[in-house]
Amino acid sequence: MHNLRDLRSARVQKIGRFRTRSIGHCRASLATAARGPLYQINLIFSKILAEHCLYVEGASAIHPSSVAKVTLDEQKSKAVEFKIIWSSSPDCLKYKSYFTLPELIEFPTEVPGQTAYAYFYPPTNPVYQADQEERPPLLLKSHGGPTAETRALLNLNIQYWTSRGWAFVDVNYGGSTGYGREYRDRLLGKWGIVDVDDCCSCAKFLVDSGKADGERLCITGGSAGGYTTLAALAFRNRFRAGASLYGVADLNSLRAETHKFESHYIDKLVGNEENYFERSPINFVDKFSCPIILFQGLEDKVVPPDQAKKIYQALKEKGLPVALVEYEGEQHGFRKAENIKFTLEQQMVFFARLVGNFKVADEITPISIDNFD
Repeated sequence: MHNLRDLRSARVQKIGRFRTRSIGHCRASLATAARGPLYQINLIFSKILAEHCLYVEGASAIHPSSVAKVTLDEQKSKAVEFKIIWSSSPDCLKYKSYFTLPELIEFPTEVPGQTAYAYFYPPTNPVYQADQEERPPLLLKSHGGPTAETRALLNLNIQYWTSRGWAFVDVNYGGSTGYGREYRDRLLGKWGIVDVDDCCSCAKFLVDSGKADGERLCITGGSAGGYTTLAALAFRNRFRAGASLYGVADLNSLRAETHKFESHYIDKLVGNEENYFERSPINFVDKFSCPIILFQGLEDKVVPPDQAKKIYQALKEKGLPVALVEYEGEQHGFRKAENIKFTLEQQMVFFARLVGNFKVADEITPISIDNFD
């Protein structure tokens, strides 16, 4: 049993119901003290202070990443008060009525008897209401990694979509962490197959459930999620348009050019040389049939900018509607607020013009789309 005074760090996550581990004699009373479920708690203290308190970093589906002071009882075994003392986004709760809450969904995969998981966010806006007969357009997100995971934490990027009439689903396809070893190992040798199939299966499940319009399905993702996006658009016919953010188009080039730390990361995920060729979207441009918008940082050392340029040029020559946005000074993942905002807005207006058949409410000047404008 660990002594609470000497414990340096721990992490607690929620999947479905609240789940925690014991920390010395101080158990999951944090949830009770906080008066609600906490989806992630990181203990950031080095020692329990003399005044019987500790500090935690946490977040939930409606609370942004925050630091809270937790006061313990005299025995230092139970949390009796939970108070947020710092928030990464203190003003966002003013818009709480616009927030949609994630629903953990379990859906069937291509493998009989097997299921996968995702967080579904229905459209929510207290001011506007869609026609009861209309199903919303759906944006499906494939996370990066690829062996990472998505969590049900407040993400204002997601709320941007749902507050504007879109349904949104964040998929933890087979291979994602957080669901056990067997689930994680589903992706071994099958990157570009399992992730793509699971994303397509999730979209179909939501359409069949009446939660999304089957004619307005879009997909987006960054890095490995960008690869899944491109692969889904090249090798499947489920989605009507897509957005790839610093995504992978050529697996062989990724293996040859990426940074040293991940230079052999994908070998077990892809497999043999034939797979590297057969699963690279750049080699099958003839199979693409829908509009795509690409976003790329020009200082990216993980997925070099040449990947986006090659797939953009190939799709342009094929005659498909395509656009490429390149950011000076950005690396792997966009850090500048103006670029994050621009990326969101241009995805929105791109999908609205080419798939959604509606005019966006915001004042957004769309970029030029090759083979369309």
